[in-house]
Amino acid sequence: MSSNVPRPEAIQALTQSTDPSKVVMLNLLKFKPAGGVESYRKYVEHVTPILQKIGARVVYAGPVTEVVIGNPDWDAILLVEYPSRKAFMGMVTSPEYQAIHHFRDEALIRGELHATAPTGDIAPAGKT
Repeated sequence: MSSNVPRPEAIQALTQSTDPSKVVMLNLLKFKPAGGVESYRKYVEHVTPILQKIGARVVYAGPVTEVVIGNPDWDAILLVEYPSRKAFMGMVTSPEYQAIHHFRDEALIRGELHATAPTGDIAPAGKT
């Protein structure tokens, strides 16, 4: 089940990670019918300079147009590459980000955020 509240164990894992490699965050987004898209656009407008400052970049952003496999639960998908897990955690805990995060909360009925390792391999480390 998705929600807009981070799982404590996932935050702990990201916070304690010593992995210096890049992390790509997969965002699955379901917008509120009244004003959700507009509020998310405000969030993007405000978060973009923060992303640029820490060396992160949007890899892909787009609406879901057809669901080929799975449930039609999401309106849009966003992939953001961060220089490291530490950079991501530093951003989301910064006062600058905390001041604008409300736009994201106001935009979404629900969302999912998945940390991925852009290794080129589909198997997680240690699992084959």
